[in-house]
Amino acid sequence: MKKILKILSIIIGVIALDLVTKGILLYMITGYIPVVGAAWNLVPNPYLMAYVTGFFNIVFTWNFGTAFSLFNSMGEYAPIILVIMTGFLIGVILYYLFARAKKYEIVPLALIAGGAIGNLIDRIRFGAVVDFLDFHIGGYHWPAFNVADICIVFGVGLYILNWYTARQRCLKSIKKDGK
Repeated sequence: MKKILKILSIIIGVIALDLVTKGILLYMITGYIPVVGAAWNLVPNPYLMAYVTGFFNIVFTWNFGTAFSLFNSMGEYAPIILVIMTGFLIGVILYYLFARAKKYEIVPLALIAGGAIGNLIDRIRFGAVVDFLDFHIGGYHWPAFNVADICIVFGVGLYILNWYTARQRCLKSIKKDGK
């Protein structure tokens, strides 16, 4: 029961933080928080920017593709295809998380699932994902991203780190027992 509560609290926390930050941005731009609607009809100016520092801006942009705007020009069926693919991947992650995940996999996979669900909610509601964090050096910009993307990337990095350290511990114990 503790495992389930931990998983759900992380996932719900990530989704809430993601939706709240996107909601604040949409409210600042439109004067209301849209529940549903086609992305291209909700905000008249599809790319707005507020300068924050010499290397960071708050922007508003729709991401019709996947991470880093990949597959941005898949055509009119892209939202449906991406919703189905994302839903399938979330299902696989959740199954593994609840049924088989080792202790060190719980937090990273819950972060990944929460971020993926946050972006899936946008994709279902608007047909695109709201991105608003823009880091840059000079004229070179990293693709805009959001809180869900941060959680996904951090979760993947943490998963890899945890997997590597668990593997190293296992190898050490094998060497120790083999001597």
